[in-house]
Amino acid sequence: MKKGTYQPHKIPRKRKIGFLARTSSASGRKILRNRRRKGRKYLTRA
Repeated sequence: MKKGTYQPHKIPRKRKIGFLARTSSASGRKILRNRRRKGRKYLTRA
């Protein structure tokens, strides 16, 4: 049987979309700002 598409790995995911990855670039900080403005409980999901 074929594997599913999503094979999760926590470390690469954290490095790509974690909080530190978001704060390190201008566009990522914009994402965090928008999520704060919207009132998200979680700013990043990693």
